[in-house]
Amino acid sequence: MHRPILIGGPTASGKSELALQLAELLGGTVINADSMQVYAELHILTARPDAEDLAQAPHRLYGHRQAVDPSSMAEWADEARREIAAAGAEGSIPILVGGTGLYLRALAEGFSDIPPVPVEVRRAVAERRDRQGADIFFDWLSTHDPDSGRRLTAGDSQRVLRAAEVLEATGKPISRWRDEGAKPGLSAFDRITLVPTRDPLYATCDRRFEKMVDLGALDEVRRFVALGLPMDLPVNKALGLPELRAHLVGELPLEEAIAAAQQTTRNYAKRQLTWFRNQVKPALDQPNRRDLQIGAQYSESFLDKIVSFVQKGR
Repeated sequence: MHRPILIGGPTASGKSELALQLAELLGGTVINADSMQVYAELHILTARPDAEDLAQAPHRLYGHRQAVDPSSMAEWADEARREIAAAGAEGSIPILVGGTGLYLRALAEGFSDIPPVPVEVRRAVAERRDRQGADIFFDWLSTHDPDSGRRLTAGDSQRVLRAAEVLEATGKPISRWRDEGAKPGLSAFDRITLVPTRDPLYATCDRRFEKMVDLGALDEVRRFVALGLPMDLPVNKALGLPELRAHLVGELPLEEAIAAAQQTTRNYAKRQLTWFRNQVKPALDQPNRRDLQIGAQYSESFLDKIVSFVQKGR
């Protein structure tokens, strides 16, 4: 079986272009590793591959889930492993690409297989925290999950809520799930990480969002809003969706909505840059797990170097 290629980096860094070119050159299958591109309802706004891209190479795990069926990291990892195996069986190189760093790291390094938390449990836990206040809620969590009480603080709202959700849904502290339900990472991979400088990346983010609007993102959001889906679904975190929705209901002029969405996208790209620079641990002294970092947005001038890197280990 061909060793997978993992391509990560911030939004608008050129990951998808690189993945497609590698798939064409090497005979590969492009597998989505972006948490928003899995949903069918938002094609333009999540920058899913277009018909021309789909015709050039096989693509998997794009738009294959409905928004009302939220995808978790564990579910995606299981799907990705199946697609990796399927590509290998066909003699194709699996090329996983996306900006959801946690997905790529979980696949490469392994993760704890915690069961998905039902939406209604998440809502109930969040409402309890709002009702009780952060300190009282954290005291409750610390009593029932002492390990999380030692590791976290009351102000660490996201991790506190996650620990409480898992405890409420499964009856078992999250630390026990991590100890008992760990899934191993990939035994071999080639990982390419794009970490461009900020200003050129931000300018590309701005231009790309303007292009999305030109391609019909506003009509896409109008159709999405008409579905009347719950606001707490993960798909509502798609970049640009809240701002364009605000325009459609008369809260923002279109120019202001676009500018606000561009700012949100730049902020997200900044967080992604920090994450990929600091969280992706090079696979040192492991010949079957190799890393290449490119300190710029992708362009074809890097293609020979990248192809040489991939082929050298095969």
